[in-house]
Amino acid sequence: MKFGTFYEHQLPRPWSPGSELKLFQDALDQVELADKLGIDHMWEVEHHFLEEYAHSSAPEIFLAACSQRTKRIRLGHGIVLLPPGYNHPARVAERIATLDLVSGGRVEFGTGESSAEAELGGFQIPRADKRAMWQESLGAICRMFVEEPFLGHEGKYFKMPVRNVVPKPVQKPHPPLWVACSRRETIHLAAKLGIGALTFAFVSPDEARQWVNDYYTTLENECEPIGYAINPNIAIVTGFMCDPNQERAVAMGQDGLKFFSYALGHHYVFGKHEPAKTNIWSNYKSASLDMPGAGGESACVGTPDLIRERLSGYEEAGVDQVVFISQAGNNKHEDICSSLSLFAEKVMPDFKPREEKHAREKAERMAPILEKAMQRKREPQIPKQSGPTVIQAGMLP
Repeated sequence: MKFGTFYEHQLPRPWSPGSELKLFQDALDQVELADKLGIDHMWEVEHHFLEEYAHSSAPEIFLAACSQRTKRIRLGHGIVLLPPGYNHPARVAERIATLDLVSGGRVEFGTGESSAEAELGGFQIPRADKRAMWQESLGAICRMFVEEPFLGHEGKYFKMPVRNVVPKPVQKPHPPLWVACSRRETIHLAAKLGIGALTFAFVSPDEARQWVNDYYTTLENECEPIGYAINPNIAIVTGFMCDPNQERAVAMGQDGLKFFSYALGHHYVFGKHEPAKTNIWSNYKSASLDMPGAGGESACVGTPDLIRERLSGYEEAGVDQVVFISQAGNNKHEDICSSLSLFAEKVMPDFKPREEKHAREKAERMAPILEKAMQRKREPQIPKQSGPTVIQAGMLP
């Protein structure tokens, strides 16, 4: 099983001059440390207008900075928002390929659509259409990675003429594809399209086992890949903080992880938000809610022994990667770094040898399944061309 770290860039109020600068610089230091410690992946969200909960509106820039401070860690978009109102598909293809080039081929291309009204309404994206927009965009982006030139697109949600989308990514045919999943319905969709499932439902190992079984059964029997390579993987996200003393580990992470859950609910479920005025941290502190933190009782918060036991449950369930949330609320930079260091020293060595063996066995087991699935891939619908495309240059003013 592989391990990753996860970033929303949370920043509870009150804000002070330099607080965002410190937030981003600390995160860069944490990613650099994770790379040195041998953590496999780091994941960065894309969110807009979600004050306090996520100040990560330009993940491609943060990931590019990470690429220059690291050497081996995989750089994951978790996720890029694909409805064209957020990001034109060609711009996404260009940015992903460029990041793959500057990182030496380390990009994981996670995708999604969001369900927060602040984002959907801010970009005038109809809620009823967002899933179809995501799927149309993703299919076109995969073609942009491999076609020379891209032969154009005439869909319901965007149109584009023939153009050669450059640069092309290092990883061929393209970086691994993922989709954000919070329900079993999306797990099925990920498997049908041959995409890795990046799950944000904070499931227990028992629940994860059901999701894993559903995913791989669907992939084997129903997969029609949307891309030109299949990424058969499931990653789950959970809270994390590690210390030799159980009570101290809980104290280090509990409040931040509870705020993570509260702020998520505020922006996605129950909140009434007035931009630049609502104080989510203050509301959280006064709510006195007995709510679980990110990951609940299954979170990896505690001693190395406790975390090892909980991770073993996910490993036995067939989860391919566990992604840790520790940058949450007002959790301290120093505590995040010490937790990662202790985990890498005391826990990770127990899993690494099994991961290498598991990867080999899985590749052998999946090879015929993936081959059959790729044979089911449908040919893309290419707009009819009347002849060669010639672009007449415009006159300089």
